[in-house]
Amino acid sequence: MLPRSFIDCPIAHRAFHDKAAGRPENSLAAIRAAVAEGYGIEIDLQLSKDGVAMVFHDYSLTRLTGENGPIAQRSAAELGQMTLLGGDEGVPTLAEVLEAVDGKVPLLIEIKDQDGALGPNVGALEEATAAVLKGYTGPVALMSFNPHSIAKMAELLPEVPRGLTTCNYAAEDWPTISAATRDALRGIPDYERTGSCFVSHQHTDLADLRIAELKAGGANILCWTIRSAEAEKAAREIADNVTFEGYRA
Repeated sequence: MLPRSFIDCPIAHRAFHDKAAGRPENSLAAIRAAVAEGYGIEIDLQLSKDGVAMVFHDYSLTRLTGENGPIAQRSAAELGQMTLLGGDEGVPTLAEVLEAVDGKVPLLIEIKDQDGALGPNVGALEEATAAVLKGYTGPVALMSFNPHSIAKMAELLPEVPRGLTTCNYAAEDWPTISAATRDALRGIPDYERTGSCFVSHQHTDLADLRIAELKAGGANILCWTIRSAEAEKAAREIADNVTFEGYRA
């Protein structure tokens, strides 16, 4: 079951970031700002070259650090020494984020797909994540677009609430994913198999019949990514809570 705090606290997408204010996405500065505001926090995880769970969204370093190459080819120490563009700190580890949050607000963790095709070639990032989360007593939940990742987390951390990040899988948004996989995942077939208790769904697709079916069956419905008060009001007609950025939810 998803703790009530994940419903009561609006969730700041990639933490409460504002690059102009010196708080890049998924940065410790954005984490601290979200805690100060009492917002829940959504973060993304990627794996470093030396097997450390890093809080970072992209597979490439370019957009967020100005460096070249994939994050997976750099060590945790190297990533920590880089400066996130718009800030003055490096790429944080999951352990550093847990220390900063310290259970004060709910933490929603998205495990980024490491298979490359939303397939079964996963495990290293999940194991690194589980190792860090063991012993953390604050409200935390795990999710991923890759259901194999969430099935693995069910094995590693069965007591931690988990869910699926979901959408309509439009071809233009998922150019590297096969049509067969996109068609299958669109129906959210792995909800029960993974022991999920929530989905975080694309907010423009909340009227999907499968979402209504899941909600009727007791699933919590979160959504992404809300960027205005007007969009939030519309989303809340269906969703239990929103993941937001660019304004104060």
